[in-house]
Amino acid sequence: MPTISDIAAKLGISKSTVSKGLNGATDVSDEMKRRILETAVELGYVNKRLQKRERKLCIIIENMDCDTPNQFGHDIVLGFKQMAEPEGWTVDIVPMSMDFQRETPYSVFMMQQGYQASFILGFSLLDPWMQEFGTARIPTVLYDNYIKNNPHIASVGCDNQEGFELAVRHLMKLGHKKIGLISGPPDSYIIKARYNAYLSALEKYGLEINENYIGLGYYVAESARTYIPKLTAQGVTAILFSHDVRAIAALTECDDRDIRVPEDLSIIGFDDLPMTAYTIPPLTTLRQDRLALGKCGYYAMSCLLNNVPIGSILLRATLIVRQSTGPAPTGTK
Repeated sequence: MPTISDIAAKLGISKSTVSKGLNGATDVSDEMKRRILETAVELGYVNKRLQKRERKLCIIIENMDCDTPNQFGHDIVLGFKQMAEPEGWTVDIVPMSMDFQRETPYSVFMMQQGYQASFILGFSLLDPWMQEFGTARIPTVLYDNYIKNNPHIASVGCDNQEGFELAVRHLMKLGHKKIGLISGPPDSYIIKARYNAYLSALEKYGLEINENYIGLGYYVAESARTYIPKLTAQGVTAILFSHDVRAIAALTECDDRDIRVPEDLSIIGFDDLPMTAYTIPPLTTLRQDRLALGKCGYYAMSCLLNNVPIGSILLRATLIVRQSTGPAPTGTK
């Protein structure tokens, strides 16, 4: 295990300066602190004294509401805390931005704050730290992301493949044969995973895979306006959505266009957000157990902290059937 002496030797400074820099002393310049921390990370140094003083974990959140009760991020955080805090951990919630990631390396941030591990929520493939996770040595758990070949990184999420198979099978039993997808652009791991799950589910059940049945767009409302008429013009009678928010926007678009749901078009979302039970009509969707996701995040983290190189934990999705799906329109082929 690298020591303070190793850091001092590499930088050509005294051990006392290294010690002060690692512990945030005010008589060491910010530039020197940065060099000390970056060198410590490079060598794989662990500040055991800081870790012993306070058992700290963090949940780093971007693009996700964790403050509002019953919202997706809030429930994941709650599930994590329900597991971590009884075991004596302090859990900090850290809002994150891309600008901060560009300025401060992940490992440096973790060492500065004395965090022993982190749970990452809401990151896309465009986040700067996603590249660093490939080589990071700090126990890290990612929600809806995956990093290959790093035993210090684990992931948790929902079994998208099984979920889309449940949805497609449900629609087939209702007589639907032309099933479309409306999703966001493939700039995140989870969007890619759900896109591939859609294709695989159609293939499994022998249904037509047609690029004209697929709409990928960044803006939610604009995507609904663009792709609802395009897909229905192709004879699509049911559409799967990568997230509930997109499905809810589609319900509004259908209402504006006098497309009846589910008589003319069946719609299925993904996540089972609290509002989905109260849309008009109530939304059929694939439920993720948010509390369980948070608990699994802590379980995966506990494994990593105990040198168990766990890879992925996937929870089963549950199909929640409501009134936005119904029999295929008569006369469809």
